[in-house]
Amino acid sequence: MAPLLARLPSAVPRFPLLLARAMSSAGYLINEPKYAFLKELGLGESNKGVYNGQWFANGETVTSFCPANKRPIAQVQQGTLDDLNACVQAGKEAWEVWADMPAPARGEIVRQIGEALREKLEPLGKLVSLEMGKIKPEGIGEVQEYVDICDFAVGLSRMLGGSVLPSERPGHVLMENWNPLGVVGVITAFNFPVAVYGWNSAIAMVCGDTLLWKGAPTTPLTSVATTKIVASVLEKNNLPGAISTLCCGGTEIGAAIAKDERIPLVSFTGSTNVGNKVALMVQERFGRHLLELGGNNAIIVDEDADVEMVVRASLFACAGTAGQRCTTTRRLILHEKVHDAIVQRLVKAYSNFMPRIGDPLDDGVLYGPMHSQQGIDGYLSAVKDAQAQGGKIEFGGKVIEREGHYVEPTIVTGLSHDAPIVHHETFAPIVYVLKCSSVNEAIRWNNEVKQGLSSSLFTQNLGNVFKWLGPKGSDCGIVNINIPTNGAEIGGAFGGEKHTGGGRESGSDSWKQYMRRSTCTINYTKELPLAQGIKFE
Repeated sequence: MAPLLARLPSAVPRFPLLLARAMSSAGYLINEPKYAFLKELGLGESNKGVYNGQWFANGETVTSFCPANKRPIAQVQQGTLDDLNACVQAGKEAWEVWADMPAPARGEIVRQIGEALREKLEPLGKLVSLEMGKIKPEGIGEVQEYVDICDFAVGLSRMLGGSVLPSERPGHVLMENWNPLGVVGVITAFNFPVAVYGWNSAIAMVCGDTLLWKGAPTTPLTSVATTKIVASVLEKNNLPGAISTLCCGGTEIGAAIAKDERIPLVSFTGSTNVGNKVALMVQERFGRHLLELGGNNAIIVDEDADVEMVVRASLFACAGTAGQRCTTTRRLILHEKVHDAIVQRLVKAYSNFMPRIGDPLDDGVLYGPMHSQQGIDGYLSAVKDAQAQGGKIEFGGKVIEREGHYVEPTIVTGLSHDAPIVHHETFAPIVYVLKCSSVNEAIRWNNEVKQGLSSSLFTQNLGNVFKWLGPKGSDCGIVNINIPTNGAEIGGAFGGEKHTGGGRESGSDSWKQYMRRSTCTINYTKELPLAQGIKFE
């Protein structure tokens, strides 16, 4: 008995520790049956957050929390600056292989990535909902957006072309040629943790670039799961995994990407304040930057607009995704003849909408949580400032007393068009309703804010349509008619002007930002004529 008793003091204190570890393990959502889809994505309770052909990490371990219930989902170990350097170096080496492949062959790999995403469409979309907070249809729709841009990029891979231009010199050919840049850095935000990387990666890959991705620190599981899908396709084709690298981390990693001369292009999505800092760091080394920043977006409603259509469009535009889209409508500029009727109907629509608030993974839910406490703090501050500046809360204005980060969608009237809070973008479900006397006045108000992302005009007047689209119309990168400011398609170039950053991603000719252009002159004669008729003999 004595040896056993002698062992008891050392054994007993260890029991609570083992119990705590067991309870801690059980406390992660990934271990609960409702969230079994997480393991379908290759995720575990603890995950490495760096990939360059191999999964590893040497940085801090962070826990990802679900905004709908504030519970821990799982952990991710972030990268260090040394880990980032390993990713950049591996990406440069992978580029030597990737750039030599014909563009249509690269397109075939992107096609396979799209197929792999289709196979994981629902589990990955549910992860987006779980970790970011948007409702399940939006989460799945975001993954579909990556699938769609893969389809677009496959076609693009057979259409990337320069120009053959008339030369003024006999026996000469003047042409433009496009070549890949190298390693492209992509820094994305929490609100679209899959789609924005998809816009960049699918296009950059067919252009012949390799990728280095740093996702948002609060959505690391989505970054890891998405990279696992892409990596599986590369591995299946015996290609270097470092064609698509990942380095999870915080500000230190983002700043290092911006300053790294080995990364010729940095695509950044986030706030105007941080984007400005990134741009300056990239510009200081004469690199390229592609910025997708804030948007203080407005819907203008003409006196002849379809009021019912405006209300239906505004509900999603103002309250969808809990106001956390860069294209969310922040200002509703209503003609004085329809102002009161629209406000009345919109308040009623919001009231009817409230029972659809809930867990974003549940069927039938239309409104989920804010992503974090920081979002709630910004919401409450904006509501307070709006009231102090003369605004009237027509609906909402309060935190919802329930589990998770939930706030009421909010309608504010009575503010001046140039009130400081109206000109400040708050990333929350708050819309400021302004009363105007004409479309011309509304256009001036639309354009007076610093951002220039998305805008929309509801009208039946053909003259106002073309005025809105013309040189004295909206100064935004996205200019809509009779649809809301949000919900852009992948076929067009996405981006905005002024403090929105001027970048363009996704469709149209956005691919040009991921390549370098050379003007080439070829002389196929024995003569050496100079341009402009210059003689040097």
